[in-house]
Amino acid sequence: MSQLRSGDAELMQELGEFPDDDLELELVERECRTLRPSVPEEGVELDPHVRDCVQSYTQPWLVVSRRSQGYGWIAYSERTDANRVLQRQTFESDVEPDKQEQSPSLPALCDDTTRTTLTCSDFNLRALQPDRRVESLLRFSSPEELDRFNQEARNSNRYGELFGLYPPIDEEDAVAIRPIPDCPKEHFGQRILVRCQTIKFEIDIEPFFATMALYDLKEKKKISENFHLDMNSDQMKGFLRAHTPNTDASTLARSAVFSISYPSPDIYLVVKIEKVLQQGEIGDCAEPYMILKESDTTKNRDKLEKLRNQAEGFCQRLGRYRMPFAFATVNIMSAINSTLERETSDTDSINGRSSMEKKGLPRRNSDRFNVMEDNYILSGFKPALTTCTLIKQEGERLSDEDLFKFLADIKRSSGQRRVKIIPGFLRLEVSPVPETVPGCLSPELIPVKPVSEKNPRAVKEVLEFPSSEVYVPHNIYRNLLYVYPLRLNLTNRLTSARNITVKIQFMSGEDPSSVMPVIFGKSSGPEFLQEVYTPVTYHNRSPDFYDEIKIQLPARLTEKHHLLFTFYHISCQQKQNQTGSVEALIGYSWLPLLNNDRLQTGQQCLPIILDKLPVNYSLHSPEKLPAQVPPVKWLENHKGLFSLELQAVSSVQAQDKHLERFFTLCHALEGKTIFPIRVGDEKISENMFEHELKLSIISLSSSGLEPLVLFLHQVLDKLFRLIMQPMVIAGQTANLAQIAFESVVSVVNSLHNSQELAKDHQGRNCLLATYLYFVFRLPDTQHEIHTTGGLMAHPESRYSTLTRATATTVGFMLLQSRIRSSSNPDIPAPQSPEDAEVNNILGKVKIHRSVNISNTSQSSSTRPTNRKLFHEELALQMVVSTGVCRENVYKYAWFFFEVLVKSMSQHVSQLDKKAVSRRNRFSDRFKDDITTIVNVVTAEIGNILVKQQKELEQAEKVNISLAFFLYDLMSLMDRGFVFQLVKNYCNQMAAKSVNMSTLISMRLEFLRVLCSHEHYLNLSLFFTVSNTHTMFDLSQDFKQRHYLTGLLLTELSTALDMESEGGRVQQKAINATYSLLCAHDLDQRCSRPEVKAKIAALYLPLVGIIIDSINYLDFTGTSGGPEEDPDSITPINQSVALAIAGNPFNTLTGKTSNMLTAETSRNLLMCFLWIIKNADQNLIQRWTVDIPSSQLSRLLELLTICISCFEYRGKQSSDKVSTQALQKSQQAKARLEEALLGGIGARGQMMKRVGGNDRTLGQRENLRWRKDLTQWRQTNDRQDKSKAELDQEAIISGNLATETNIIVLDLLEMIVQAVPLADCKDNVVGGVLKVLLHSLTCNQSTTFLSHCFSTLRALIVKFGDLLFEEEAEQCADLCQKVLHYCSSCVDSNRSQACATLYLIMRYSYSSASNFSRVKMQVTMSLASLVGKSSDIHEEYLRRSFRTILAYAEEDTEMQSTQLPSQVDELLRNLNSILSDTVKMKEFQKDPEMLMDLMYRIAKGYQTSPDLRLTWLQNMAEKHNGRKCFTESAMCLVHAAALVAEYLSMLEDHKYLRELCLGCSSNPHTRFVSDDILSPDEDGVCSGRYFTENGLVGLLEQAAELFSNGGLYEAVNEVYKVIVPILEAHRDFRKLASTHDKLQRAFENIIQKGHKRMFGTYFRVGFYGCKFGDLDEQEFIYKEPGITHLPEISHRLENFYSQCFGDGVLEMIKDSTPVDRKKLNPNKVYIQITYVEPYFDDYEMKDRLTNFEKNFNLRRFMYTTPFTKSGRPRGELNEQYKRKTILTTMHAFPYIKTRINVIQKEEFDLTPIEVAIEDMQKKTRELAEATHREKPDAVMLQMVLQGSVTATVNQGPLEVAQVFLNEIPADPKLFRHHNKLRLCFKEFILRCGEAVEKNKQLITPDQKEYQQEMKKNYNKLRENLRPMLERKIPELYKPIIKPRIENRYTH
Repeated sequence: MSQLRSGDAELMQELGEFPDDDLELELVERECRTLRPSVPEEGVELDPHVRDCVQSYTQPWLVVSRRSQGYGWIAYSERTDANRVLQRQTFESDVEPDKQEQSPSLPALCDDTTRTTLTCSDFNLRALQPDRRVESLLRFSSPEELDRFNQEARNSNRYGELFGLYPPIDEEDAVAIRPIPDCPKEHFGQRILVRCQTIKFEIDIEPFFATMALYDLKEKKKISENFHLDMNSDQMKGFLRAHTPNTDASTLARSAVFSISYPSPDIYLVVKIEKVLQQGEIGDCAEPYMILKESDTTKNRDKLEKLRNQAEGFCQRLGRYRMPFAFATVNIMSAINSTLERETSDTDSINGRSSMEKKGLPRRNSDRFNVMEDNYILSGFKPALTTCTLIKQEGERLSDEDLFKFLADIKRSSGQRRVKIIPGFLRLEVSPVPETVPGCLSPELIPVKPVSEKNPRAVKEVLEFPSSEVYVPHNIYRNLLYVYPLRLNLTNRLTSARNITVKIQFMSGEDPSSVMPVIFGKSSGPEFLQEVYTPVTYHNRSPDFYDEIKIQLPARLTEKHHLLFTFYHISCQQKQNQTGSVEALIGYSWLPLLNNDRLQTGQQCLPIILDKLPVNYSLHSPEKLPAQVPPVKWLENHKGLFSLELQAVSSVQAQDKHLERFFTLCHALEGKTIFPIRVGDEKISENMFEHELKLSIISLSSSGLEPLVLFLHQVLDKLFRLIMQPMVIAGQTANLAQIAFESVVSVVNSLHNSQELAKDHQGRNCLLATYLYFVFRLPDTQHEIHTTGGLMAHPESRYSTLTRATATTVGFMLLQSRIRSSSNPDIPAPQSPEDAEVNNILGKVKIHRSVNISNTSQSSSTRPTNRKLFHEELALQMVVSTGVCRENVYKYAWFFFEVLVKSMSQHVSQLDKKAVSRRNRFSDRFKDDITTIVNVVTAEIGNILVKQQKELEQAEKVNISLAFFLYDLMSLMDRGFVFQLVKNYCNQMAAKSVNMSTLISMRLEFLRVLCSHEHYLNLSLFFTVSNTHTMFDLSQDFKQRHYLTGLLLTELSTALDMESEGGRVQQKAINATYSLLCAHDLDQRCSRPEVKAKIAALYLPLVGIIIDSINYLDFTGTSGGPEEDPDSITPINQSVALAIAGNPFNTLTGKTSNMLTAETSRNLLMCFLWIIKNADQNLIQRWTVDIPSSQLSRLLELLTICISCFEYRGKQSSDKVSTQALQKSQQAKARLEEALLGGIGARGQMMKRVGGNDRTLGQRENLRWRKDLTQWRQTNDRQDKSKAELDQEAIISGNLATETNIIVLDLLEMIVQAVPLADCKDNVVGGVLKVLLHSLTCNQSTTFLSHCFSTLRALIVKFGDLLFEEEAEQCADLCQKVLHYCSSCVDSNRSQACATLYLIMRYSYSSASNFSRVKMQVTMSLASLVGKSSDIHEEYLRRSFRTILAYAEEDTEMQSTQLPSQVDELLRNLNSILSDTVKMKEFQKDPEMLMDLMYRIAKGYQTSPDLRLTWLQNMAEKHNGRKCFTESAMCLVHAAALVAEYLSMLEDHKYLRELCLGCSSNPHTRFVSDDILSPDEDGVCSGRYFTENGLVGLLEQAAELFSNGGLYEAVNEVYKVIVPILEAHRDFRKLASTHDKLQRAFENIIQKGHKRMFGTYFRVGFYGCKFGDLDEQEFIYKEPGITHLPEISHRLENFYSQCFGDGVLEMIKDSTPVDRKKLNPNKVYIQITYVEPYFDDYEMKDRLTNFEKNFNLRRFMYTTPFTKSGRPRGELNEQYKRKTILTTMHAFPYIKTRINVIQKEEFDLTPIEVAIEDMQKKTRELAEATHREKPDAVMLQMVLQGSVTATVNQGPLEVAQVFLNEIPADPKLFRHHNKLRLCFKEFILRCGEAVEKNKQLITPDQKEYQQEMKKNYNKLRENLRPMLERKIPELYKPIIKPRIENRYTH
């Protein structure tokens, strides 16, 4: 450290050189819900257990934290939305250009038949206003100044934290975050507020009282205490004034908050209504309510008055007694659902779910809970009003069993069973509990915060009795007893006791004055009562009771406390002479509350004593009362007559015998215990005490899970205390440490194993984690503190005021059997015998530890040397544990590690920091133990990995726990020691023979935790980084100097190099590194640039690792593919272009199996970019100079990948993005592939340019994009993001794209600036230019574009000549990209592009050849651009041309040269090309017209082969898009012919000459380019296609397209041309694949020969002057295979109707010649006719196959029937036919799908000729059907039926009768007559053959059909015979010219 430079030392200081006060122990006051904590009554001495409980419920939490821990990780994981301040970046894809809508206007085509595209411009550029020019374009003195200016521009307005723009990883395994457990809280289920609004009967004559409670029908259990209320008016309350001495406000509540832990549809709210006792059965009392109505006042006034007076009398006399009257039930779920169904939006229920999860039901894993969580959520509903009917209560159905039967009936029948309903209703409002409820009281009646200013009516919280266990430790003092009298059986008694009530009192002694006011009152009365009476059932000797008496138990119960029951008979009717009491005593019973010191609960059945109670009765239970003198009288011979049940809800009474025993024995250790002590039924003597205590510790694990969890904090506190506490029992020292430790292990094990309890994502039991975090503190003798002279107000105040005296006194008192004063801390206590015992144990455990405890830590003068330290004891126990205990210690190591850490933290906080150095804080023995523990845990992990693969998850958890342990030790112990432990771990793990990926994965998670330490940077000595380029190597020196970083980077490097299934390990390694850098980036301590530079230097080796891993990155396709050799080609695809251009960097070595996913790749690249952004720029520059060129080209490739990976996807996509959280990777791949393929090749790339020029098109097609770009995935992939969120995402995404691209640009500038001008190192500039061009291909913000164009301009200025000479290919690309931006609708993009394009022209002008090449490239780029893009904005392009013109005119230096005029000429040419494309735009919907236009443009470039080629390719692409593969192929064949001709001019190879001839003589290429070519002229034919490879590429593509189009024969023709070239090149691999393709083509011909559909042809004629130059033009249109006339008719009609508007176009339906005179001049007409290819007889000899009849077609025919009378159809003898034969200008297939008709021939057929043609056709059909290779019976029968059985008109027989019946009079017709006769002869012969053939084919069931067919055939033959045998004699006379005769009679 000493040799640090001063600056470094400051930095180190700033990042906190591990401040000594790093640790903070704070006492956090508990949050108390109520106004005051619930505590026992004052002035009572509590027994030790209650005292401990109360203390544990009120003491503050002790939380250990570290000051700087808020930095780094945690700040990162809880990152706030700091991005609100981001500027919105402008992206062209988000900008809507101003569109000028135009409908296509046809006449625009008329005027250009004569012009040639390149010379005439019909648009005056100078009339336009130029854009704003880029200032200082030419004003710089030197390239250095330019670079400096650019750099300053780039550095302004940059975003500081790169990771702030990138979404945090949503890893499943974010191991480095240890969740902070929830603070312990009182348990509540889901809460509802029930408010009683009205209880209304028809008549209002007396007071009523209601009691509400919840019942769970399924569990048959009452699940809440009672809530008492009444709605009585003041008048009614007045009736009872005599019986209510006072009314407390708390008893006036009418609303209650109920809690439901396990909601279900079977929960009912039951409201029971009582009235004051009166004479008569319930039915009698209810009768007036049934018959009278308040509304009939007049009629019933007297009756009502009488009833009211009577009621008042009963109230005054019997007001303290009640009787049951009615009840009502409400199903809670139905009440709530009634509102949920009305609720349309589901947002509340979403909120409900989350609020429920916050409460976190403890039974998180149980099935029971999962079911509920899904269905029953009791929050987020709207308040529901429920009105219930009131059902009369039956006197003999009062018990809970009767109630459950009733509820089950309701549920089953869902209607009311036969019950009596009392007219009236009860209205309740059920609503969710609001955040705060004013005036709310807890079940103990303590006001709940916040207390309202006003005094509203109270709302009571009703205590829940959960229907199933709730596993939440007690958190407040609660001590309640509920008494339920059940029934009394006095049937055998002969007395007159009938109206029976029981008076219940809670007594603290036997004297009547010792009654305690602890019974909770009911409504409208006092809060607490001394006695209560049960309701009376009239005239019932064995009444059922349903009352619940709630009692606040005293904190200290003695054997004198008991419940006293007094039984009375109540006289309802007042006798005349009676004035005394209404009560007649029946007897007494009682129940002592403690039985053997345990609280009595459960069911009891008590006997009743008749006379007065004997003395000291309360010391015994009534069943076991000893014999008295005089003897006691019992009712029914001491039989149990009174049943009742007691239920306690207490957080001090354990109600579990094991726990109670354990607590009792533990407390016996504390005070001056007098032996023997009583535990339960037994007495324990002093010598048995140790044994019993051990037993009780062991049996803790037998206690029930629920009580154990409820008292978990107390149990663990006690056990930890026992570990520390050597006991002197009976003079012997007993050491319970081991057994107590084992018990802790067993408790930890059982809690982890319980299915009912929740665990966090690291497998830690949540209850234990909470205990450790909040509750655990060093066990010490807290209780003696109170008795030793009041040293401190609070036992823990040492944490807040750590004065030496108190710290020593309190912290280090040893618990001994006698208490010793320690007020003077510096007097060492005398050595006590316990220490010798401890020494003795340790001696036995580890003999070699012969260190005497007393001298382990002499360094601390303040510490009494004989004190045992908890952490040392615990570590010792961990080391010496054995067997199952040891197994569990290491299985749940996290728990023990955290106990150790928290106890060590408390120990350290008590030390005098100045006196004790960090190294001496802990004894050597303790360090040895820790080393042992770490080694053992590591070994355990290894064993699991080696032996038990199943337990892998367990190993991972232990591994992470160990990592966190060491992480914590870094802040407590000497760091050298901790690093040694880390080293041991790494060595031990490396030695295991385990699957490599598992090992790396383990080590990574381990390191990841360590690296997330808040002082990690200092631990890695980041400030000692040496600035040399060796820093880029992961050297041994580096690893030693920067230990943790070295380990992490080594793991990353190893992970990237290994194979792993699914890339899991690589992902882990990358995510670890990523998270770490992210934490640095967002750490406020590291915000200064110089600090960041130091940190970045620490990670420089990562750059090398990333460059080496470039093959694994999933950017899918920056180059053509894995091993694309220069000639491999696949059809219509970017890779063709690449095939010719070659791989951009020639570095990819083929993809390996362990590719990273897209998201992981992005994370790795983020790390790379962060380092480049923050590292010292000079260092990086020096490094780029030193690295070998292969490494440099890989670096450039990496930059290309970065650009693609972070490309902005557009605002519109972010909405799609958020919904597709799951389908991330495939789509990411697809999109990246497209984006990357798009931009690398040159402007002439074939066909499908996705990412390339039509930026916006690409945007629209590929919006389906991926999770990878969802910026903040914390919105947990909700499908419904708000517009604001989406907008924010787009802003962040735009800023990320901009920032990453500028970082790449910075690095490129560094690389270029490091290259000396003279020595252009290995073409670095070209490589840099490639990356820049790629960035222009992607969607970029205007900010980046302005910087990028500045860099490009600097490159041109500095390396202009070099670029124009060496990088012609790239310059062509550059021109195209720049031109693309010249058409941008964003002004700043346009002005930057114009400036750049002008500079290109200006700097290329110095060399004539360069300038002509640039002109050529710009022209071609424009041609390509407008040909490809459907939405090019020509108005913006024109404005750009004008701007460039302005630059040329304003450039003073160049005025003297020809440059301005050359630029002017070039721009005029460009402008004219643009004009053509405007027209193209108009015909987007009419593909034929569009193709004509493109064809015309291509022809216009006679003088420019490159441009012509470009347009042919544009046409090919358009065809391909319309699936016209054949035409697309023809375009490429034409292009190939052009190239071949050029090549043969260059070099005279024989095969090239053949090629030209071949191309021209091929039947499908009658197009030899007649271009004027001069190969010498510079800039001409410089494209990549003008090479032999380019030629082969074109032809291969054509072959593939012919194959797609089904023209396999043409494939052969094309390959005939390719093969000689390949042979000349000796390219045998290619030849092999070529012949393979040929074989496939021929196989296809064999298989699909006759099934292929070629084209359908139509003649289309246009008529009408509005058509412009289309008027009277006729075309043949080629349509796909099966196209019907209506289809093409519909298409053309739609398109031209749009052009001309409605009502202008008419379709001519027939095919007769069109007479112009009859047409309306204001309309246009289209005539469409189906035509067939036409061949002469001699042609037919050569056209044998299906293919030959469909290829090279120039003549087409259609027929038009007519008669002389003018009608189209007539009788046979008057039916004529006109054949029209059309000849086209070129043969089909051609490079267009429509060709002009250039010739038309017509000839007419006479009726007999028509008949001959028809008969020949029929005969031909018959012959074909009969002689097929595989005859088709159905086909044959169809043809036969039409021939033999034709009964229709104009069948064969009729034809014969019309034309052959008699010899014609006109000799001219003889030959026709004879020809027809011969036709019939052949016809009848074929019919015969067909009939015979059919006989062979028919199935048996068709025999009859065959006979019928045969019969018809014979009949036809007979009918025809006379006509066929009649010859015309004249024809058979000998003739002089026999040749002619032969010709006709053959």
